[in-house]
Amino acid sequence: MDFQKLDAALATALNDVQNPEEPSLEVFIHTEPILDSAATAVLENLGISGVTSGRDIFTATLSLNAISHLSEEPWVKYLKRSQQLRLSINKGKLGV
Repeated sequence: MDFQKLDAALATALNDVQNPEEPSLEVFIHTEPILDSAATAVLENLGISGVTSGRDIFTATLSLNAISHLSEEPWVKYLKRSQQLRLSINKGKLGV
């Protein structure tokens, strides 16, 4: 696995994975903008839809093994963990 292509949140989350074959981590896959047919096939085999040339960011729920495999691909720039954003509402008074 090429840890230089993983962001800190994803690298940390890998330590908590129980089953390396189970797709359990939501990630953003940043690739080169022009993908050849082999790269397109790899992404499609992982269940990623909408793989077209010119597109360079994809989202997927992947297993630890799939992340490891992708990190070794030369056309993958980096992998980032996708985390659910929490809406924060300030319940204080509005200024007038």
